[in-house]
Amino acid sequence: MEKLINALLDYAEEKELILPEDRVWAFNRILEVLQLDAADTEEEPPLPDASAPMPAAVLDLLTEDAVRRGIIESGSTAHDLFDTKLMGVLTPAPHEVRAKFREPYAHSPEAATDWFYTFSKDTNYIRRDRLAKDEKWLYTGKYGTLEVTINLAKPEKDPRAIAAARNAAQTGYPKCQLCMENEGYAGRMDHPARQNHRLVPVTINGSDWFFQYSPYVYYNEHCILFNGEHVPIKIDEAAFRKLFDFVRQFPHYNIGSNADLPIVGGSILSHDHFQGGRHDFPMAKAEIETAVTFKGFEDVSAGILNWPMSVIRLDCPDYGRLTKLATRILACWRSYTDEKVFLFAETDGVPHNTLNPIVRRRGEDYELDLVLRNNITTEEHPLGVFHPHARLHHIKKENIGLIEVMGLAILPGRLKTELEELKTAILEGRDLYEDDVLVKHADWAYEIMSRHAFTPENTETILRQEIGKVFEEVLEDAGVYKRDAEGHSAFLRFIDTVNR
Repeated sequence: MEKLINALLDYAEEKELILPEDRVWAFNRILEVLQLDAADTEEEPPLPDASAPMPAAVLDLLTEDAVRRGIIESGSTAHDLFDTKLMGVLTPAPHEVRAKFREPYAHSPEAATDWFYTFSKDTNYIRRDRLAKDEKWLYTGKYGTLEVTINLAKPEKDPRAIAAARNAAQTGYPKCQLCMENEGYAGRMDHPARQNHRLVPVTINGSDWFFQYSPYVYYNEHCILFNGEHVPIKIDEAAFRKLFDFVRQFPHYNIGSNADLPIVGGSILSHDHFQGGRHDFPMAKAEIETAVTFKGFEDVSAGILNWPMSVIRLDCPDYGRLTKLATRILACWRSYTDEKVFLFAETDGVPHNTLNPIVRRRGEDYELDLVLRNNITTEEHPLGVFHPHARLHHIKKENIGLIEVMGLAILPGRLKTELEELKTAILEGRDLYEDDVLVKHADWAYEIMSRHAFTPENTETILRQEIGKVFEEVLEDAGVYKRDAEGHSAFLRFIDTVNR
């Protein structure tokens, strides 16, 4: 194992995770994790090819050896727990990381985030090798160019891990995957290891928050800002203030929040957090199609966005003014009902109206997008009236959260294999209704075949573009005001209500 361990230490030294004087100590710590008394094992795996991604290539070999020796069980979850433990040995302590972040931040917030993002990749917290496997493409439609991804960086549920977690003693620590207690946590079969995870404290609106990057990186520098306390997401005036405070401190980043109600919210509603990053989302490029004015806020540029979902855009150099206007719009929306377009503020005392706020800088201006959301369900649409409808579930059934609201589709990993199989089946002329896996795509695929002549050269391109079209329809389904004359008139009725 000596050559493999030294290859890992060479990498750590190159990335400045350890110093030369740490080398013997780090070598022995790696031996400890590998449960070896010495590195002179009889059979040592060959070093990975020079072109192999690091540190993943060496970590994989060390982990496979641990499986062979019975140190750990096989399976993707056990693998991730073990290789994270190895990298945790080489990851600097939190106080060191925070000091290194503060040093460049003093003269450049951008330089600080550049360093921290690179560091998060160097420690393998962000797994570069898995990100490289993600499928990505663009779709140009009615609202400009949308982005489509099939995300493979987030691991699929491991059946062995599910079974082991079911039999394990339940613990409430950490309370969720966002809590600050995740920093350095060893993980378990139902909770990811985070020994190589580091946080940066940030004061937001006078309270203690923490800054990190998403390990799955759905877009460039995908960051997460979360409350130091385990409290639920709440969209209110304070939330607007927090978002503006963040972009004041990190003006090169945008930031937004998931909605605070089920169905239209994100995957973790129990912990107050925002998501941001350095990425020019499709929605940010969309233009105002109908300018509007809010009484008492004539200094704020405002309008309805040309977007499949229902968005009010506000621009002003004074974020305090934007906060006041946004609070007024939110208060009005929370209690707003328009039965003509099946909008109900509540049914049987259950609230339905909320929104996604998104903040960015535009030169000297602050820009705030308010995406109106409603989570009402019916017998016809049990997952939500303003949610992807059943005809689209073969591609996208999951909730439409903040990232997708902004025009970036995050499609399930299963689609990669299914689309490859569908491509082959179409070219071979097989009956899709007779295929247990592809039958869900059959109606959609046959409709596409009625419009296109498929060849080995164009099949993948056609299918990708048609998936983009499905995503466009998904966003239209999620819009509370439909993209027609009736929907536009209803949207303007709401604007008039705010002005009363």
